[in-house]
Amino acid sequence: MVVAFLIASMAYILVSIYLGWALATDRPIHKWGTLSVLLIGMLAHAILLYPYIVTLYGLNFNLFNTLSLISLFFLLFYGLFCLYRPIVSLGILAAPTALIGVTIGYFGRAPYQPLTNVSMGLEAHIILSLAAYCVLLMAAVQALFLRLQIRELKQSTIHRFWVNKLPSLQSMEALLFDMIMVGFVLLSIALGLGLIYVQDLMAQHIAHKTVFSVLSWLLFGVLLVGNWRAGWRGKQAANITIYAFILLAVGFVGSKFVLELLL
Repeated sequence: MVVAFLIASMAYILVSIYLGWALATDRPIHKWGTLSVLLIGMLAHAILLYPYIVTLYGLNFNLFNTLSLISLFFLLFYGLFCLYRPIVSLGILAAPTALIGVTIGYFGRAPYQPLTNVSMGLEAHIILSLAAYCVLLMAAVQALFLRLQIRELKQSTIHRFWVNKLPSLQSMEALLFDMIMVGFVLLSIALGLGLIYVQDLMAQHIAHKTVFSVLSWLLFGVLLVGNWRAGWRGKQAANITIYAFILLAVGFVGSKFVLELLL
C-alpha cells in the first residue's frame, strides 16, 4: 500500500509541477505525456483505495474514503473531457486535487459501520451518486473560472491572467455545459435508483440529503432547459451552477461530516 501511495503521489506531484512550469513560462503542454503520467497515478490510486472501501465486513464509504474516491473520479473525468476538449491546462487543478484526495484517504481515519448485504442496485446508487457529485463539483469549479474570465474581459485590462492561462471562453463555456449534462444524467439515475432501493430514509438519516439532492437536481435541470430554450450562458449560467452545487454539497458532505465526525 505504501508503494501505491508513493507512486500515485509522485505522479500527481510531477504533473502539477510540470503544468505549473508550462503555464508560468507559456510553454506548450504535451497532452499525451501528461495524461499518461496521470493514468499511472490513477491506477496506483485505485489499487490503494480498493481495499479501504471493499473490506471483509462490507463496503466502507467513510468520509475520508469518499473524498479520496471523489478526487479519483475528478481526475478520471478530467482525462475523459481532455480527449475532445482543449483543456489539458486545467490539470493544474485536477492533479493537486487528486494528490490531496489520495493523501486524505491514506492517512484519514473515521469511525464507520461498513455497509453489509448491499444489493447491486444500492451499490450502483452509491457509485453513481459519487460520480455525479464529482462531475458537478468540476462544473462548479469551472463556473468559478468562467466568472473570473468574464470579469477580466469586462475590465478590459492588459493583465489578463485567467484569460491568457486558461482555454478560450468559448471552450470553457462549452465544457461547463458538458459537465452539467453528464452530472445531471448521473444524478438523475442515482436518484431514481435511490427511490427504488433505499427502504427507509428517516431510519438511515438521509432524508435531508435526499431533499438537498433533489433541490440541486431541479436547479441544474432548470439551467439546462434555460440554456436550451432561452440561451442562458455566461455569468448567469455560472452563478446558477454554483448555487446548485452548494445545495448538493450541503446534503452530501455536510451530512457525512456531522454523522461521522461530530456525532
